[in-house]
Amino acid sequence: MELNLQKPLLFFDIESTGLNIPTDCIAELSFVKIMPGGEERIKTWRFKPWDYALDMQHPMNPSASAVNGIKDEDLKDCPRFCDSIDEILEWIEGSDFAGFNSAKFDLPMLAEEFERAARYLGRELPVDLHGVKMVDVQNIFHLLEPRNLKAAYRFYCGGEDFENAHSAEADTVATYKVLKGQLDRYPDTLKNDVNFLANFSTTQTGRNNVDYAGRLVYNDKREPVINFGKHKGKTAREVYLTEPSYFAWIENGEFTLDTKRQFARIKHEIDTERKAQRDAKNNRPATDDELKSLKDKFNGTLFG
Repeated sequence: MELNLQKPLLFFDIESTGLNIPTDCIAELSFVKIMPGGEERIKTWRFKPWDYALDMQHPMNPSASAVNGIKDEDLKDCPRFCDSIDEILEWIEGSDFAGFNSAKFDLPMLAEEFERAARYLGRELPVDLHGVKMVDVQNIFHLLEPRNLKAAYRFYCGGEDFENAHSAEADTVATYKVLKGQLDRYPDTLKNDVNFLANFSTTQTGRNNVDYAGRLVYNDKREPVINFGKHKGKTAREVYLTEPSYFAWIENGEFTLDTKRQFARIKHEIDTERKAQRDAKNNRPATDDELKSLKDKFNGTLFG
C-alpha cells in the first residue's frame, strides 16, 4: 500500500559513535524522503564526529564500530555535522518524520547534534523536533507483532533478509518498506494517515516526555513534572519557585542539551509570567484606601 501523504514523510536512521546521547555523535545520517504522490528522494551523509569543546574528532566506541562497521579512519576526511547544517535543514523543512525505534534514540540524537551545532555556530536554527509528527515503525511493530527490524522485514516484505543491515541507508529503506507492509497487513487497525500513525506509534506506548531523555514528563494536567532524583513527582514550577538553584544545577550538569533547553524554557516562561504580574501590580491605579493613606502621610496625620 502506498502512503497517503499530505506533506513529505522523512524516514531517517542514524549510526553513531556510541549510545550516550549527551557525549556521543552522529557518524552517518540517512534520509529517505517520500513526497505526496510517491516520489522517493534519498540522501546519506557521513560526518567526522566532532567534540566542539576540545575541537577534535570524537572517537568511535569499539562496540559501536563492531555493529555499524564504521571506523575512525573512515570519517577523518568527512565534513562535520555543523558543516552540512543548511543542507540537512533543507531536507527536513516541511516534513513529518518516520523511523524504526527513532523516537527513543535517533530523534533525540539528531536534536542533540542540532543543539551543539547551534551553540557552535552562534545561531538559532529554524527547527524544533519536538513539534514534528513522528511515526515510529518499531512501536507499531511491537504493538502488533513484537520483533526487531530484520524480523519485521521478513514478516512484512516477503520473507527475505535485507542486505547491509546496520548501514544507515539500508535500515532506512527497509523501515520505509516495513511501514507500507504494515498498512497492507492491518487495514482494519491502521489508517493510512500520518497523524494517526504518529499518534498510534508514540502515545500508545505511554510516552509523555517533555524532553527526549524523559527527565521531565507531563502529568494529567499537562504540567511538566520532574521525573528523577530527589524532586521526582514534583512539578517543575514548584521546584523552580522553592529551589531555583536546582535549575542552575541542571544547566551545569551532564544532561543532554535538549533537557537543558526544556528546563531553560520552563524557567523563562515562569520568569516572564512573574514579571508580567509584577508589572501589572505596579501599573494598576491606586485604590481609594491607598490614595487616602498617601494623603494622610503627606498631611502629617498618618502617625499623628
